Amino acid sequence: MSIAVYPGTFDPITNGHLDIVKRAARLFDGIVMGVYEKSNKHLIFTTEERVELARRAVAKIPNVEVKSFSGLTVDFARGEGARVMIRGLRMNADFEKEFEMALMNRKLAPDLDLLCLMASQEYQFLSSSLLKEVARLNGNISDLVPKHVAEALRKKVHDTM
Repeated sequence: MSIAVYPGTFDPITNGHLDIVKRAARLFDGIVMGVYEKSNKHLIFTTEERVELARRAVAKIPNVEVKSFSGLTVDFARGEGARVMIRGLRMNADFEKEFEMALMNRKLAPDLDLLCLMASQEYQFLSSSLLKEVARLNGNISDLVPKHVAEALRKKVHDTM
């Protein structure tokens, strides 16, 4: 059985993330979305909230499951029995960052391959950081995230203002 991991902070999960995971799910028997618990990024959702939002978003994709993890991504991938790590790429800046991480991961886990999927054109601009900023400014995010995520994000940004 071919297993891949798709790691990220998913703060929150976006339609861009869903685009990548749906396409990856066609390539592998199973996908484990790994929600990274700790991050240098400013997170607005707790780990539990991010996991739950992601689980609801992928509920209709039968071969995708969502788990949280901490520590090295390569260790998480090995623990899940994955041989491949999925990453989504948007722009050149993503490529440079992903290339640097891929080289380190290759050093740490030579048996783990990286598969980068280019974001669909409609999501090339979309990032969780940008999405949170638009939500803070009361912009329309309805076509950028699933409905339950939009509701949770609006509530979260307005409760913290």
